[in-house]
Amino acid sequence: MNDSDILTNPHPVYAAWRAEGPVRRVQLPSGEEVWMVTGYHVARAALTDGRLSKAPRDQDSYSDAGNAINRHMLSADPPDHTRLRRLVAAAFTTRRVEELRPRIEGIADALLDEMRGSDRVDLISAYAFPLPVQVICLLLGIPPAERDTFRAWSGTIAAGIDPTGEITGEDLRTTVEEFIAYLRGLIAHRHAHPGDDLLSALVSARDDEDRLSADELTSMAFLLLAAGHETTMNLIGNGVYLLLLRDRRQWERLRADRALLPAAIEEFLRYESPVELSTGRVATEDFTLGGQRIRAGDIVMVNLLAANRDPAHFESPDELIVERPRNPHVAFGHGIHHCLGAPLARVEGLVAFDKLLTGVPGLTLAVDPGELSWRPTTLMRSLRSLPVRTT
Repeated sequence: MNDSDILTNPHPVYAAWRAEGPVRRVQLPSGEEVWMVTGYHVARAALTDGRLSKAPRDQDSYSDAGNAINRHMLSADPPDHTRLRRLVAAAFTTRRVEELRPRIEGIADALLDEMRGSDRVDLISAYAFPLPVQVICLLLGIPPAERDTFRAWSGTIAAGIDPTGEITGEDLRTTVEEFIAYLRGLIAHRHAHPGDDLLSALVSARDDEDRLSADELTSMAFLLLAAGHETTMNLIGNGVYLLLLRDRRQWERLRADRALLPAAIEEFLRYESPVELSTGRVATEDFTLGGQRIRAGDIVMVNLLAANRDPAHFESPDELIVERPRNPHVAFGHGIHHCLGAPLARVEGLVAFDKLLTGVPGLTLAVDPGELSWRPTTLMRSLRSLPVRTT
C-alpha cells in the first residue's frame, strides 16, 4: 500500500498496528519519531495520564510567533490548564451555544439557497466550511467578509504545524505572523470597543484578579478560530461522504426519521473522526504504556481515528451504524483536555444535516469516488473537496 492509499484509507494499516499491540514507534511525515497509541483503552488511559505533559518540550525557546499561538489550554498542564480553561469557560457557556442555534439555522438556510442555484457544487467550499466559519466569526465578532482570507491562513497552518506546536518553514512562519498580527488587531479593538461577542468576553474575563495575558489572549483566539471550524467542517464533509458513498440507504433512513440524527452524528464522529491524531504529549518520566517502555522526553500521540475503530471496544467497528446505541468514542478527546467546543460542534452538525436532508434530499456525488482525495495533514481527517449534484 503506497502513501496515497494510506491517506485515502488508513484503517487497514491501523488495524494491522493494533493487532501487533496498542502502542508502537512510528515516524511522522516531518521525520520525527513518536509513540503512537492505536488501542481504545490505552488511548483513554494516555489521554488522562499525568506523566504525559501537554506543555511543549522546548516552549522556552519558542519564537515570538510560537508563544503567540501556543499559550492556550490545549498546550498546558494543571494548574495552568485549570486556570486557562476556567477563564475561557466563563465566556464559552452552554447558553451562548443554544442562543446561537437560530443563527446557525439561518446561515445553513442561506448557504443551501446558494447551493440550489447550481447543479454541481463542492460541498466543502459551499457548505461544510462556510457554515462553521460563519458561526465562529459570529461568536468572536469577526466580519464574515474576511472568512476566505482566514480559510487560507487556517489551511496552511493545519497542514504545516508540527506535533510539538513549533513553527517550521518560512511560508508557514509568514502565514502565522500574518494571522497573529490580525488577531492582535482584533483584540486591541475589543479592548477599546467591547461588544457582545466571545472575544470581548475573553478580553474582559476575570477570576478574582486573574485574567488572560496578551499571548494567552492571542493563543486562545487562534485556538478557537482554528479548532472552532476544522472539527465541524470535517464532521459535515466526512458524514456526507459516508452517507452518499458508503450506504445510500442510511441517507434515506435519516430523511425518514430525524430522531436518528443525534446518534448518527456520534457515529460519524467515531467512524471517520474529524481529528485523526491528538497533539503530542511529552513523557515527564520513564514508564510503561501498552506494553512499551516510554522514556522521559519521548513524544506520545493518541490516534483517535484508530482508537475509534478498535474491535476490543466497539462491536462491528468497521460498519457504519447510524443508530449505534452505545458510542463512547474519543473523537473529542477525553479527560481534562476534552474539547470545550464539543457542544457547539454537535449543534452545528445536527443543524447542518437536518437542513441538508430537508433542503437537498436528492443530493448525490458528482464524481467517481476514486477521484476524491484527502488533505495530507498530520492531525486532521479531512477531504480536499466533495463535488455533489443537488438535483
